[in-house]
Amino acid sequence: MAEYRIDDLARVSGTTVRNIRVYQDRGLLPPPIRRGRTAIYTDAHLSRLRLVTNMLGRGYAFAQIAEMLAAWESGRSLADVLGLEEAMGAPWSSELPAPITIRELRRMFGNQLTPANTRKALELGLLQRQGVGFVAPSPQLLEAGYELVKLGVPLDEVIELAGVLQREVDHVAGLMVGLVRRYVLDPKGEDWLPSGDEVPYYADVLRRLPPVVISALTAAVARSTARVIPDMLGDRLEALIKSSRLSSD
Repeated sequence: MAEYRIDDLARVSGTTVRNIRVYQDRGLLPPPIRRGRTAIYTDAHLSRLRLVTNMLGRGYAFAQIAEMLAAWESGRSLADVLGLEEAMGAPWSSELPAPITIRELRRMFGNQLTPANTRKALELGLLQRQGVGFVAPSPQLLEAGYELVKLGVPLDEVIELAGVLQREVDHVAGLMVGLVRRYVLDPKGEDWLPSGDEVPYYADVLRRLPPVVISALTAAVARSTARVIPDMLGDRLEALIKSSRLSSD
């Protein structure tokens, strides 16, 4: 089992040290293991932290989350709790958030890194503040934006595109996950919680779901790219041929 200090836990989970301490104070996160004066966190803390962050993002208040966690833990063994919680809090990607300084961002985007563009990137979650610098939740997405800017696309247009892309992907991923919810989870009823014997099965469902969604989205994007780029090139070639004919006439 991996071990983390609080700074490492914040980096891996994509949150802040301050948030972790607040969650601990509210009873949403178990206390760390103490080794002398050093606080050590484990994968169990990481799973709980991701679960709490997800529930906060869905609009639940601290008190509601604490009540649901208490209800879930009541009468269940530690293995039951951690088994399903680990699957529920597991990351959907192996990509880790990466710190980035304002100097690095300026080197990438030059004078296009305006206060307005920075604010928009923060609003969309493309960047997160961390001390005097930032964290990129998805370094790959940041790199893709950088490549588009290098090609000549304005940064504000790239940021706008990132927002549209996230909304569209959320919608499609939601459709796929919704099917699993409708046919696997909902038939059990809204108040249902898995028993100890059922935990391994539903934990396996949750672990298998992210790779299926990611694989389907990746395949769909590849197919779309294979159609869209040749269409664009064909349009440009047709325009060049027409222009050449007009010039010769």
